[in-house]
Amino acid sequence: MHDVDLAAVGALIGDPSRARMLDGLMGGRALAAGELARIAGVGRSTASEHLARLLDGGLVEVVAQGRHRYYRIAGPEVGAALEALSHVAPPRPAAGLRQSGHARALGFARTCYDHLAGRCGVALHDVLVEREWLTGAYDVTPAGEVGLAALGVDVVAARARRRSFARPCLDWTERRPHLAGSLAASVTSALLDAGWMVRRAADSRALRLTPAGESGLLELGCHLGAPASAPDEAAALAW
Repeated sequence: MHDVDLAAVGALIGDPSRARMLDGLMGGRALAAGELARIAGVGRSTASEHLARLLDGGLVEVVAQGRHRYYRIAGPEVGAALEALSHVAPPRPAAGLRQSGHARALGFARTCYDHLAGRCGVALHDVLVEREWLTGAYDVTPAGEVGLAALGVDVVAARARRRSFARPCLDWTERRPHLAGSLAASVTSALLDAGWMVRRAADSRALRLTPAGESGLLELGCHLGAPASAPDEAAALAW
């Protein structure tokens, strides 16, 4: 560990405003500087300074669309590192019903950079293994290719991506693995495209399971119980 500068990365993440920006980007979407300023609770000029430091440190990258600039996590390895820190970071106390509802929503279903996490993610991981769509080495079986294709997942395209194909990722709320890698990203995109899940807000990692998604996951064998956010649904949806 002596040949890498962990302190430099720690200093970038250690600032509360930059940490909130990174957490906002862990939803997997690219956001504008103004949106990130609002998430961090700082002014536009201060947000620009923070984003410049995150860019220089390689934690975020810029996506340009015409005259507009958007920021996103620099890659899956950065997302995985930030998610891993969640296992050792102390929980933030919920300040009121709204934050409590948001925490419940995150625990039920959220994105871990670009793949499904939370109770839904862990349940889906378990079902893929139990149905033998995935091997113990996290490769897709012939039956898995057929089943995943029916869900709208292009396994061949997922294999072609320059990143880990499929691997377990320890879920920081469930303390059990959900599925990560390019396959998991493709599965999550397919669930969103099919309307099984929807994003609660552009700047939140929380996902909402739709009635169609609840039926579809139940048919696959995912038994999720009552949604964790049931009593706080209105509060959680505000995020």
